[in-house]
Amino acid sequence: MRIVAVEEHFTFPDLLARIDPATLHRNGWPVPGTPTFDAINPPALADTGRERIAAMDAAGIRMQVLSVPGPGAEIVSGPEGIAIAREFNDRMARLISAEPERFSAFAHLPMRSAPAAADELEHAVECGLNGALISGTVDGKFLDAPEFEPVLARAERLCVPLYIHPGVPPQSVRAAYYDGLPGEASFMLAIAGWGWHAEVAVHILRLALSGTLDRHPRLRLLIGHMGECLPTMLDRVERVFGSYSRTHLDRNAARAIVEQVWVSTSGFSSTAAFLAAFMTFGADRMLFSVDYPFGNNLAAVAFLNNLPVSPEDREKIAHQNADALLRLQPAVPLTSAAPPPRR
Repeated sequence: MRIVAVEEHFTFPDLLARIDPATLHRNGWPVPGTPTFDAINPPALADTGRERIAAMDAAGIRMQVLSVPGPGAEIVSGPEGIAIAREFNDRMARLISAEPERFSAFAHLPMRSAPAAADELEHAVECGLNGALISGTVDGKFLDAPEFEPVLARAERLCVPLYIHPGVPPQSVRAAYYDGLPGEASFMLAIAGWGWHAEVAVHILRLALSGTLDRHPRLRLLIGHMGECLPTMLDRVERVFGSYSRTHLDRNAARAIVEQVWVSTSGFSSTAAFLAAFMTFGADRMLFSVDYPFGNNLAAVAFLNNLPVSPEDREKIAHQNADALLRLQPAVPLTSAAPPPRR
């Protein structure tokens, strides 16, 4: 069975080193020389050579879709952010052209310069990249803010997905919700322990409730971590916002989400979480992911192989949906049908 893993992370250390430590600190990221920085930047993050491919082969993963997990160009303003993103994408294009059967990639965008980010997305797609990954809010703003319309419109026109990935919450959010805990607990609660997932859920809800998805009905979004809490909440969203949604939206917000969002399994090996996502979004909207190097390839593939689904649905999750959504295998059609109703 062909296996494509769609949220697998990579960075170029020299490009990360171009970000001023003061900028990292101001945006909530740990700075070089600290144990926390080292923990979120393991050596495997920068490897696309024999060790990464060997780890893929050991688990039976045919292709990784590479992306920058953050921090990156999205926290750098002006020409330097634009330059970092361009250099990353050009290098990544060369890397995947050398291993086209093993690697694909999402573009890295200078989101603080939205018109330039839209142009960079188009440049990256022309170079062979397959959409873009956007990490967190941009200077405290979600993508429903008017200044990001060029990026959304360009992704829609190019028919490439945007992977909405979490980032470190803004300082005011960290102070109100996460600070004050001992040791590293505050930072971890703000990111992988909880805050990341809540943030992406809010991000997707804002895109639906603001009418942004209605304005861009062909925009395709991808989120990780078994749906970032949304599968267990969409029924309530549908009920709570039912009458409100009719005042300014073409569709109920929950319906817009299940029609325009795809979900990856990144970082999760929970059958309960999978079943919630599977029953909410349907087999045609789910993609396999490991979250490498933060996730374990062998464990993730074992989870995939033991999912309580039909062989046909396992093939969809393992590669067919990714091949279609990211146009990795053009012969596989992207279904336009809405997913089944949530149960």
